[in-house]
Amino acid sequence: MSNPAPAEAAPAEATSTAEGEVPTAETAPAEGEAPAKAPAEPAPEEPKAPTPPPADEPTSEPLEVTVEDKNDTSVTITWRPPKNVPANSGLDGYTVEITKEGTDDWKAVNEDLTVSCRYVIKNQTTGDRLLIRVVAVNSGGRSAPATIADPILVKEVGARPKVRLPRFLRQRYVKKVGEKINIVIPYSGKPKPVVSWLKDGEPLDPKRANIRTSDTDSILFVRQAERADSGSYEMCVKVDDFEDKAAIIIQIIELPGPPASIKVADVWGFNVALEWTAPKDNGNTEITGYTVQKADKKTGDWFNILEHYTRLNATISDLIMGNTYTFRIFAENKCGLSEECARTKEEATIVKEVIDYKPTPFVERDFTEAPKFTTVLNDRSTTVGYSTKLLCSVRGSPKPKIMWMKNKMILNNMDNPKYRMISTGGICTLEIRKPGQYDGGEYVCRAENQLGKVDTGCKLEVKKLTIQVYLLE
Repeated sequence: MSNPAPAEAAPAEATSTAEGEVPTAETAPAEGEAPAKAPAEPAPEEPKAPTPPPADEPTSEPLEVTVEDKNDTSVTITWRPPKNVPANSGLDGYTVEITKEGTDDWKAVNEDLTVSCRYVIKNQTTGDRLLIRVVAVNSGGRSAPATIADPILVKEVGARPKVRLPRFLRQRYVKKVGEKINIVIPYSGKPKPVVSWLKDGEPLDPKRANIRTSDTDSILFVRQAERADSGSYEMCVKVDDFEDKAAIIIQIIELPGPPASIKVADVWGFNVALEWTAPKDNGNTEITGYTVQKADKKTGDWFNILEHYTRLNATISDLIMGNTYTFRIFAENKCGLSEECARTKEEATIVKEVIDYKPTPFVERDFTEAPKFTTVLNDRSTTVGYSTKLLCSVRGSPKPKIMWMKNKMILNNMDNPKYRMISTGGICTLEIRKPGQYDGGEYVCRAENQLGKVDTGCKLEVKKLTIQVYLLE
């Protein structure tokens, strides 16, 4: 049995499917047919030539070119960087160019590019009028120039001179002898002013004072001040026909001398009056006070009596009788107390007063007094067998004699030991020991001396002792 002939292959166009698509019933091979062949690979593309980099471009022009300052030989200008700077070419620097007014011959004043946005155009002729422009430079070339519109006159900008005196120099400037003077006074003016100094209307002595002047201030320097350096100093700054002046008063002070004289004006009681005169040398400043001291002749030690005292006389009080005193005085100013003092030549003695004492005759006082009871006897009651006491107090001078009586009968403790009589310091005591029922009655205490006698009495009740007996049924 012969094999069946193979089926004809379908056309390639009909069997090919798009890449990534699922075959449908129309495109799928029929049952029993061989699968379609894969499509042929496309031919490789030729590589493209690389894109050439863009050509370097210059920046935009610099911005806001202005004149910052100028003088007779130079002009200082400033500007801002360009607004647009290409990223590929950047900014290398600036060239500053000038030309005189009326010409077009621009010349660069900086040999090398400057990266700063400020430049000083030097070595110019006073009175020239310059046109100035700035060009930004990079690998792309020069930018458009930024030009100052108006010509610039090469000349110092004039300003009236002015002395700017510090506030602390507007009042008297005080220093002590030997101290350093270093005064800095600022000033202003254009062109630079000519500075000069005078002392009391005369030029300064260069051996005593040094002047150091800069563009902005002038310094007056004295290494060691002396009193001769005191006075009025005048600083003058001058520009052409304009000038300004400032005066300062410098005062050099030192310790004062002692008071010129001192004397003891008067001595009375415990007081001394002193008078003195002001010192001949006040140390080139006013005297602010005096210090007064005293010394006792016995000890010689000095003690302050008055300090910062402003008068030329004083009264010294509360001195000790019998002592002899010497006084001295120091002058005082802003520097302190004088090194020397003025001392009294005479001494002040506080004399002891003679007192004629006549004592009054002594009159002896009569202390005699008749007896008197200050505390009288009080009625009492007691119980049989229990001791009791009767008390009273008496005074009198001479000391009164004490006597006790019972029912007008005198008691004697020597005869009857039942009674004990004590009299101490004016306190009179009668102790009745274990009284019986017959010891009750009227008791009297009598006090008697040369000036009289006095009695005090009381009643004593002696109660029976009651014993209750309870019978038990």
